[in-house]
Amino acid sequence: MSDSQLVSQIDDAIGAHGMWKMRLRTALRTGQCEISAHDAGCDDKCKFDHWLHSSALSPALKNGVPYQVVKRLHADFHRAAGEVLADALAGRKARAEALIEGDFTARSEKLVRALMKWKGEAQAGTRHAA
Repeated sequence: MSDSQLVSQIDDAIGAHGMWKMRLRTALRTGQCEISAHDAGCDDKCKFDHWLHSSALSPALKNGVPYQVVKRLHADFHRAAGEVLADALAGRKARAEALIEGDFTARSEKLVRALMKWKGEAQAGTRHAA
């Protein structure tokens, strides 16, 4: 996988995971979601995770620190999203809101920072190759 393809995948992941806060707020407001709390809590149900585990990424890339950090933070993010969604769907609005503003947002921000760092490293690799 080229560095530019890696950057594109990371950009897609940042966008997709950024939509979760809106999805959770909608579930909190309506009590409904197209995704179950269980599935939201599983990091292996999203497009990004399928890419993370695909053969598109070399073993060397998968053994690297950025990949390992993003993989761990991605799982943490989904666990937090699943917890928020479970509370939202069960009508525990105050708890869901507190989780969105606290644990979920913290985990989301950590994931985005790690993705941005990985993206920066990939972009630096692209510049050095040119």
